[in-house]
Amino acid sequence: MHEQSYVPPWRDLEMYVKTRLEEAVAEAELASKFLEQGLYRNAAGKVFQAWKALLAAAAAKNRGLVHKRFPGVVKDRTQKTRSRADMIIALMPINRLREVASLLVEVFGWEVLYLTEIALSLYEFQYNGLDKEGIVSRYKNLQDVERDIHHLVEKTRQWAKLISQN
Repeated sequence: MHEQSYVPPWRDLEMYVKTRLEEAVAEAELASKFLEQGLYRNAAGKVFQAWKALLAAAAAKNRGLVHKRFPGVVKDRTQKTRSRADMIIALMPINRLREVASLLVEVFGWEVLYLTEIALSLYEFQYNGLDKEGIVSRYKNLQDVERDIHHLVEKTRQWAKLISQN
């Protein structure tokens, strides 16, 4: 995402959602291109970023749910006081992905949680590669990696359309 086009959710929620959905689709396209070139770990990283951006947009669209689950305020890196929920929506930290997805089950159904689990598995693979023992990565072969990347790319495209229409 280009720095000049980034708008935090507390400034313009609609623009934030639009920008994050554009980011999700662009990252998914890059994931497909990397996969075509056999760059599995790069593709896994891009599709993870795509899903993370999409989840941020979905959370922003359902800001009330996020505010209910994450009340209070925090200081941002400029020491400004911000809503904790808005900071989670803006940054979508990896350690909150599953938790945010579980909130969104209420709106989107269980698929959002399943897809988030696939994204997190691909994130593990991006950093750790294949692991025949299944300790640092859930993937033991590239066929499963490729299948999950294809699936998450396609779902990201579908969900981006769904979220932009609601």
